[in-house]
Amino acid sequence: MSRVGSRPIEIPSGVEVRLENGAVAAKGKAGEGRYTLPREVEVTIKDGVLTVTPRGDGKRARQLWGTTRANLARLINGSHQHFEKRLEIEGVGFRAAVRGKQVALQIGYSHEVVYDIPEGVTVKSSKPGELVISGADYQRVGQVAAQLRAFRVPDPYKAKGIRYEGEYIRRKEGKKK
Repeated sequence: MSRVGSRPIEIPSGVEVRLENGAVAAKGKAGEGRYTLPREVEVTIKDGVLTVTPRGDGKRARQLWGTTRANLARLINGSHQHFEKRLEIEGVGFRAAVRGKQVALQIGYSHEVVYDIPEGVTVKSSKPGELVISGADYQRVGQVAAQLRAFRVPDPYKAKGIRYEGEYIRRKEGKKK
């Protein structure tokens, strides 16, 4: 029995959740989203609580039970409040600036790296060495953060690059004489 899937999801006040043709749609103050349900899982809404149950005892139904519950919980929480990832830019002369729908990164290359911000995600830069990515979709926020980090992954010798807030970079010893 799934430990994650068996837990019910409480719908916060201000969030409207609807079941429509094999999909769950959530709308709240922070945004709206939609999740298409797999055939092996059934969802019911009663008294402000959403429950996920598997259809049958098959292996695939048990696998998707907890996954579907986790994705629905993120959908509902994202409609209520934004998810957020923070990136730190470390290095001499390394900085970022948000210009409209683009992020301009100066990260040690001979040119400026420009990244187009996708719909549903906002990027803010309060300091030149910090980026805050937020949005209602957990997966999309994480994907944008990973794509920005991939432009200059932290170096293990000097620890320069773009890293998540609080990420520990294991330092390596340099060349010996």
